[in-house]
Amino acid sequence: MAAVPPSAKPARRTRDAARTQAEILDVATEEFARLGFTGARVDEIAARMRTTKRMIYYYFGSKEQLFTAVLERAYAVIRRQEQQLDVEHLDPVSAIRRLAELTFDHHEAHPDFIRLVSIENIHEAEHIAAASSLGSLSSPATEVIGRILEAGREQGVFTADVDAVDLHAMISSFCFFRVANRHTFQALFGRDLTQPGRREHYRTMLGDMVIAYLTSTP
Repeated sequence: MAAVPPSAKPARRTRDAARTQAEILDVATEEFARLGFTGARVDEIAARMRTTKRMIYYYFGSKEQLFTAVLERAYAVIRRQEQQLDVEHLDPVSAIRRLAELTFDHHEAHPDFIRLVSIENIHEAEHIAAASSLGSLSSPATEVIGRILEAGREQGVFTADVDAVDLHAMISSFCFFRVANRHTFQALFGRDLTQPGRREHYRTMLGDMVIAYLTSTP
């Protein structure tokens, strides 16, 4: 039997460690999204993982650091999608609509992300503020929007006096509200904002609102 090359075992240990950390984050995401930072228990996460609390702390240090890692991964998912969005070949109007649709689709498909962000706002963003890595995750979104806005202004298409951060807030607020407030909105107004039959209506409405604002006469 051929001997295992010396480099094979460390590589496998690295893969196993990465897989274990990813599995811990999967379970922790569900627990934090379901119970909040205060309500979630590392003991319960360990029990669901069939591992020990000590093992979780070995990889993540503390409950606070575990929650920060969960947030970082959640934000990183949508930021990667924004970076990979191919808008260079689109005209500015089509590009900004595509970006709005991406945000709409992501927020709808990731309700845990919405809950995690809501929970972090309850804690006044203390975990994000303490983690330098999370602060850098805002750049991809504003960079993409900034390039589209610049192209639209150069072509005389966009006339609104708005920067990338404000436009990001405008797009995100609609997408976030639609998922986060669906239950209270339905109880008050009798309308489910996430009803499948009205999905395309709201998706199109978001793009129409953003484009109408950007192209309106001052």
